[in-house]
Amino acid sequence: MTSQHSDEEYADLGATTQEAMEIAQTSLDIVGQFVPDETLADRFRRKSVHSSGDIEFQHLLRFGNDPAVAGARAVLDGRPIVTDISMAAAGITERGHDCTIRTTIGNGDELAEETGMTRSAAATLELDREGVYDGAIVTIGNAPTAALTLADCIEDGTRPAVVVATPVGFVKAPESRERIREVGTEYGVPTITNVGRRGGSGLAAALTNELIHVARDAREGEVDLDAAGTFEGSDDSSGDDADGRKDQ
Repeated sequence: MTSQHSDEEYADLGATTQEAMEIAQTSLDIVGQFVPDETLADRFRRKSVHSSGDIEFQHLLRFGNDPAVAGARAVLDGRPIVTDISMAAAGITERGHDCTIRTTIGNGDELAEETGMTRSAAATLELDREGVYDGAIVTIGNAPTAALTLADCIEDGTRPAVVVATPVGFVKAPESRERIREVGTEYGVPTITNVGRRGGSGLAAALTNELIHVARDAREGEVDLDAAGTFEGSDDSSGDDADGRKDQ
């Protein structure tokens, strides 16, 4: 892998001037001292560390069913990107792809009132009934109930192209990500998740942006998706406790 980055990637980090690009590159170089840059999995680990400022985050990501390849192909095909909240959508770059970016906000309000379920869950269910999630890139960074509902939808036959799920919090967040991993494994849906209580929309957006960057590199001939093989770094999530540590 290369440590050089395109102007497009710098812009996605908010760096649009020479000084800002130098700062961004220095930051990425520091990350590179702690995280290797040898595989596609490493690219996502590096992105998680850079976006969180937490070196330990590289050990908390979990991958299932070649998500980088599946996600990049979905980007190249112009599949929609669907997020749970506006914050995640705002963090996803509009450069380098033809995907539409939409959120679940504004959907499911009546269903939530009728059933008592959370608005996030109701919105997810309503969009699923409209067929929005089939073949889509689904990014969940905030709402555990959105992830839990999406998992139920997958169990019922919905097939996203890839799911990036990093909802943050103390209530249902780790469990929701575990549920996404379980249904992803059972039904062959590619997933990127993390273990522990940390996460959030910024992380979800950063990981989704990396899918876009992999797609760009594939389009430019720098990554061969057909030769990528099994996605390296698909850690076994069994035995993880709520803090993302392995049982001793």
